[in-house]
Amino acid sequence: MDQTVKQAIAKWPNVPHCYGWLGLDARGNWRMRDERAQRLGLAGDKIVHPALLGFIERNYTHDERGCWFFQNGPQRVYVNLESTPYIARTDPQHDFILHTGAALGPVEEIFLTDSGDLILSDGAIVAQLDDRDLAQVMAAFQSGARAVSDEGLLAWLADGASALGLCHRGRDIEVQRLGRAEVDGRFAFVRLPQPA
Repeated sequence: MDQTVKQAIAKWPNVPHCYGWLGLDARGNWRMRDERAQRLGLAGDKIVHPALLGFIERNYTHDERGCWFFQNGPQRVYVNLESTPYIARTDPQHDFILHTGAALGPVEEIFLTDSGDLILSDGAIVAQLDDRDLAQVMAAFQSGARAVSDEGLLAWLADGASALGLCHRGRDIEVQRLGRAEVDGRFAFVRLPQPA
């Protein structure tokens, strides 16, 4: 967290929290959600200013309820999550990087949801894979030592009878099934924070 943010919290400890104004979409874009966007249930305007993006990402964390927020000086700006608290992308040097630019640690768990979302976890961080990278990663799925065909993947999605895995950093990691509605509870985060 930025030192100036810590100083502002100490100086103004009782600033009310902000809800609904900031969102993180499923491709890792921060979205400013003005009153109109909130009223109409829209994603909001994509934030593109590099300094503002850096400030948000350096001061992005969560509370004890599993609600994610950006500490804006003395004020917590809670984030509406379209998917997970982090979004991952493939990267030739680091395997997977987060929307914040940090590398995702060694993947410990991989889940494929019933809606086709790929969820990665390194034990501390949970990230949904950006859908633009999904085909590339799914092409590396294996069953035993063989690549999985489209038909094999559809069969796994239908009945899960055969094992499905992904080799990551020399380790075979089993791909697990997870219902889309179960993701928040499984990883203890809140998609749409509300005042306590």
